[in-house]
Amino acid sequence: MELEIELKGHIIDSMILPKVLDTIMDMGGDFEILQLEVGKTKKDESYCRMRVRGDENLFRELEKLGAILPEKDAKTEPAPADGILPDGFYATTHHPTYVRLNGEWKPVKNIEMDCVIVIRDGEPVCVRQGLVKKGEPVVVGIDGVRIEAPQRPREKDVFAFMTSDVSAEKPVNSTIKRLAKQLKELKDKGGYIIHVVGTAIAHTGADEALAELIRMGYCQALFTGNGFAVMDVEKQLFGTTLGMDKETGEVYKGGFRNHLVAINEIRKAGSIEKAVEKGILKSGVLYECVKRGIPFVIGGSLRDDGPLPDTITDVMAAQDEMRKYIRKADMCFIWASMLHGIATGNMLPSTVKTVIVDMNPYVVTRLMDRGTAHALGIVSDPAVVLPMLVRELKDLESR
Repeated sequence: MELEIELKGHIIDSMILPKVLDTIMDMGGDFEILQLEVGKTKKDESYCRMRVRGDENLFRELEKLGAILPEKDAKTEPAPADGILPDGFYATTHHPTYVRLNGEWKPVKNIEMDCVIVIRDGEPVCVRQGLVKKGEPVVVGIDGVRIEAPQRPREKDVFAFMTSDVSAEKPVNSTIKRLAKQLKELKDKGGYIIHVVGTAIAHTGADEALAELIRMGYCQALFTGNGFAVMDVEKQLFGTTLGMDKETGEVYKGGFRNHLVAINEIRKAGSIEKAVEKGILKSGVLYECVKRGIPFVIGGSLRDDGPLPDTITDVMAAQDEMRKYIRKADMCFIWASMLHGIATGNMLPSTVKTVIVDMNPYVVTRLMDRGTAHALGIVSDPAVVLPMLVRELKDLESR
């Protein structure tokens, strides 16, 4: 097939044009550039119109990169059964997406990657496969679908767009100062900040700084697993995490029992919130969430003990609960969490500013490579970074 496509925006310094040309050549296509206008200043946008020859798979990939295809209305086919998609369904990216219906371009609601687009009440909605109902019109093919691919931020800020490799040798101090400034600006504007937390936050003592962030108003939702939640409770009841003393690092004989007792105390109370109300839980990250009305989602896994009564053991139900808050997000912090961090990253729109702090470069790289327009990866110990961030924020607020 042969089509004329367009590219608009900062397509050169965001590497969109080179990616499009590479994709055409890699997939055995052919192209002819018909018009190319290059912006002469940082604020000027560029424009390219080209004729491309190739199969439908090529045009699917070009559309993901932000290529504007000839305007046609989207095609739909009914879902043959609950959770079953028609052949040729359109698979979403996490970039802002539009669908053309009756000659009008409409934004797709609740966009995230690896889902489908269903037309509900005349509006395109991004839906995971398991929630598609029999007979619902599902968008198929590439006609009438447009993506706004992420472009390099024009302002000079701490969030770089694929500008460097993930490295442990970056200057953390200056990065945290700049991050704190943007974080405070976001809070002052009433922004929505999510924190995703792994067990290392409790083990290393970074939980105290996280609790302070919550008290300061820099958290509007928290995602974690049963492991961290239990450790957070155990630490407040016994001063240990998995039997390890938080002050000395010594592991007590039989201390592993503390973990199970912590679960049992919350189960007896009925929930974490009720444990706070009854005076059983008097401090900690989850205590601060309860006292300040901050929602938290505890997603279960195969290795969980107990689990806590608040833990959502149905992983798809946990996903859907997280989505309620992800749709409000302006910024997301992922602290030493591979499982929940990558899960959250897969649900975040590419427009959400994302900060990943982890000792494991793989986790940082994996989350940075999602194509997010504003991402900051720090290979470091969260027990160092979190207290630094709190200190910088307190200094900014005192001024």
